[in-house]
Amino acid sequence: MLFSLALMFLLGLLLASTFRKLKLPSLLGMLLTGIILGPYALNLLDDSILNISPELRKIALIIILTRAGLSLNISDLKKVGRPAILMCFIPACFEILGMVIIGPKIFDISILDAAIIGTILGAVSPAVVIPKMLYLMERNIGTKKSIPQLILAGSSVDDIFVIVLFTIFTGLAQTGNISIASFLQIPISIITGVVVGLFIGILLVKLFKYIHIRDSVKVIIILSISFILVTAEDYLESTVPFSGLLAIMTLAIIIQKKYTVLSSRLSIKFSKLWIAAEIILFVLVGASVDLVHVSSEGVSVIIVIFGALAFRMIGVLLCLLKTNLTFKERVFCIIAYVPKATVQAAIGGIPLAMGLPIGTLALTIAVLSILITAPLGALGIDLSYKKLLEQN
Repeated sequence: MLFSLALMFLLGLLLASTFRKLKLPSLLGMLLTGIILGPYALNLLDDSILNISPELRKIALIIILTRAGLSLNISDLKKVGRPAILMCFIPACFEILGMVIIGPKIFDISILDAAIIGTILGAVSPAVVIPKMLYLMERNIGTKKSIPQLILAGSSVDDIFVIVLFTIFTGLAQTGNISIASFLQIPISIITGVVVGLFIGILLVKLFKYIHIRDSVKVIIILSISFILVTAEDYLESTVPFSGLLAIMTLAIIIQKKYTVLSSRLSIKFSKLWIAAEIILFVLVGASVDLVHVSSEGVSVIIVIFGALAFRMIGVLLCLLKTNLTFKERVFCIIAYVPKATVQAAIGGIPLAMGLPIGTLALTIAVLSILITAPLGALGIDLSYKKLLEQN
């Protein structure tokens, strides 16, 4: 295992740096590392790492969502109002709808299978979007109208909304039972997640204010609580709908709101953790790619990805109706909502691991969506923000 980890980190860093110099997202180099080292190519990764791949990917998702929560100022979102709420779920719903309309016609799959793939596609990438929005916020670009904050919040909550839907749809695919009660789990899991996160966040703020603890230890405490919350979500699945990921992000937001000085320091710590977590996440996703299946389904998958993206763009425009954003600023929001990576990497392989018939197809779509939209979105943001946004 140690030799495999060494290969993952060294080759991952090398290829990430190479892609960065080519003005492309570094995560593409990490994906390529996984493909090269994975079982479908050189087969140099130890089975023990591949067996715990889902858990490692979930840890990476926890780290990036915590970092997003620590950087998100709720007061800035109040300036935006209604669009901030709509951006959390409307674009994702439109993309899922697009997949439900297009998917069965191209792949001859059921509507439920198309909805599962739609939830995999439907999330915007925190790994790509969050660092770029933080960059704009630090330089006061677009902040007069809270555009980076709008995208940051929308992309973060959007992920959680999509993951909750994904969990419900995959559960339905396994049991075959579709009921209204299943869909009622969505608002209930959101409410319970927020309430639990709020409670724990307030407790942590009081603990950190009145007891002197090193920041590194605070990071360990937050991560440990996050692991417990995610585990609790699995245990409570059959009794109380609960979103552990939403609870994690909520507690981070509470720390940012109640203890801003600390949240800035912790955000730096989590940024450093993300360096290693990002490599593990995308290398392991790359290692799951079946190159033969990708080559055989490639054209159809690309058509579906761009078709679903068109629906997402319509959803973004609807969210921004009756706002004071200019046409250029709305175009920027559309571009910023294109990249996909983190959530697709975290959940794209789950249907295959669950033994669902669409498992291989779902993973192929997840990987190709990353390879196509991550560089498109990242380059689009970098090349357009100076022309489309105002600097305060």
